[in-house]
Amino acid sequence: MNLSRRQLLASLAAFPLPSLVRGSTGKLARKDCFFGLHFDLHPSKSDTDLGRDVTPAMVENLLARVQPDFVQYDCKGHAGYLGFKSRTGTSSPGIVKDSLEIWRRVTEQHGVGLYIHFSGVWDAVAVAEHPEWARVKPDGKPDDRLTSTFGPYVDKLMIPELEEAISRYSLDGAWIDGECWAVAPDYGERAQQLFRERTGVAELPRKKDDPGWLDFLELNREQFRRYVRHYIDELHRLHPGVQIASNYLYSSYVPEWAEIPVDFLSGDFLGPTPVSSARLEARYLASTEVPWDLMAWGFVSDRGSTVHKRPAQLEQEAAAVITQGGAFQIYHNPTRAGWIDDRVVDSLARIARFCAARREVSFKTKPVPQVAVLFSRHSLYSNTGRLFGGWGSAADPARGSVDALLAAGYSVEIIPDWKLADVAQYPVVVVPDWNDIGAAVREAVSGYARNGGTLILFGAANARELAALTGIRVTAVRERQSVVPGDSGFASVRGAWADVDPGSARVVGQRFPTYDTRANAAPGALAADCGSGKTVLIPGPIGTAYANFHAPALHEWLRAAMATVFRPMVEIEAPSHGVEVSVRRKGERLLVHLTNMTVMQAGPEFPVVDYVPPIGPLNVTVRLPARPSKVTWEPGANAVESTWQDGVLRASIPRLEIHGVIAID
Repeated sequence: MNLSRRQLLASLAAFPLPSLVRGSTGKLARKDCFFGLHFDLHPSKSDTDLGRDVTPAMVENLLARVQPDFVQYDCKGHAGYLGFKSRTGTSSPGIVKDSLEIWRRVTEQHGVGLYIHFSGVWDAVAVAEHPEWARVKPDGKPDDRLTSTFGPYVDKLMIPELEEAISRYSLDGAWIDGECWAVAPDYGERAQQLFRERTGVAELPRKKDDPGWLDFLELNREQFRRYVRHYIDELHRLHPGVQIASNYLYSSYVPEWAEIPVDFLSGDFLGPTPVSSARLEARYLASTEVPWDLMAWGFVSDRGSTVHKRPAQLEQEAAAVITQGGAFQIYHNPTRAGWIDDRVVDSLARIARFCAARREVSFKTKPVPQVAVLFSRHSLYSNTGRLFGGWGSAADPARGSVDALLAAGYSVEIIPDWKLADVAQYPVVVVPDWNDIGAAVREAVSGYARNGGTLILFGAANARELAALTGIRVTAVRERQSVVPGDSGFASVRGAWADVDPGSARVVGQRFPTYDTRANAAPGALAADCGSGKTVLIPGPIGTAYANFHAPALHEWLRAAMATVFRPMVEIEAPSHGVEVSVRRKGERLLVHLTNMTVMQAGPEFPVVDYVPPIGPLNVTVRLPARPSKVTWEPGANAVESTWQDGVLRASIPRLEIHGVIAID
């Protein structure tokens, strides 16, 4: 395509897209960016034509049609080769044209921020050329991929490479990849010395039962934090105003208070169940109160094949993110030569329009507290043997609990265990079936319930550890299958279940050993008063089971049990359980987000959602103390058929496509 810039800009008439008034530089600070694009290539030794097909016209076409707030383009991938001809690092031998120079020139003309994708801890070239910079594996051999955060790599190579790229291309920032999720315990001499000084134990532990195992893991975590803080501080010193993120730092992968001065938080979600991943990560990141975004992969790669997602699918994934107040970006691969096909541009333009239309009612909104799910750093750090996430199935208690509660119709947030000082604002707190939430958290949630909160407990471990709080006596814990009945069928929940003596508690849900509900019923959900608050105990692996199978009967059974102690602010009657609710505020405006998740990617065999069928009609009730002045359906400010009486707003939505908002003034 050889269009002039004037022709490209004129073509916007066919693709109308709301845009923002930007500052004097034309570029938004990352904290104010709402929609972005990410392109990475991971340059390699075998590349032969990097940049060959990157042209100003191609970049003009993309930016004019899509109008992103920022672009992230490749600079260094996990192989360790740079995508530009460098004085400080090892460049790929296949560079034909300077891609970053073209991207910088055209993004600057359009007032679009330019960031680079840059691999940090994971640098295969660095450790091949300098084995002494490598992380040492438990067998004493140098790692062939990962650098040591205890070593000189960050000062000798990483910071100089970043400083050169930032200076040469006047970059707005960097998205550092291959970080918390890649770093692993280091068995090098420096780690051993520090461990010996700290613990007095001479030999580094290799497994959970070895002396000092948890101390050794924490020593490595502390070193990773020092490493990130060091390069952030140094880059800020060298380039005031440059904006840096370490991929997945302070997400559910690093569930800690955000103390390192990164400029924004970010992560990329992928895999066979991306909406489920996005739900958890968006809610976790929203809890940090640091500017954040999440990146959806625009394609699925599995079993040696790659397929591009359709716009409807990515609009669903975008909705899972922006309903929580954050920003959204999409990742696509150009060709190795840097070409981006118009089919990809068309798809990106449609998704950009979808997001832009919802910016005002989505971006930087605040939650209206309803149901909070506890995320346990203590359980993950104590039981997994990993420094940080991805946690895999170890995080299923939280992911499955979020999914089940959303399917049951609740507006859900995440509350990390480091943030429990804020717990009193939530009407309901759900503690998933973690292995061990720790004594301090047990005390905090017990106090929450005694002081008037409604506490929902899942799992045998919580049943055992918090039995005194509930007044319920645990008589045994056994691995078993329990069957719970839903509206029109059953769900099998296999795992550790606690047998209980209810005492004075009320049985509000039963479980059975088989599908025969005529006999052998056992208490499955029990409600009890606790001080001025309430508890519901479900002494089985509810979150884990729902993450594994997403059985409708399970969320129906859960909803029935919770309904005995809690009525949410917003309730929906819909033809499907696939309507996801999120209750938010922006200023004085109440925003009820509704997302159609009836059809979404649910496995590798069917990776693409081609069409999301509309749902309707929806009858929505919102408990409001005063009559609203106006009720509209956004985007579009369309009037909503509604009534208000005795503190209840009743609204009718004829049709929900993928996402819409009931805005109440």
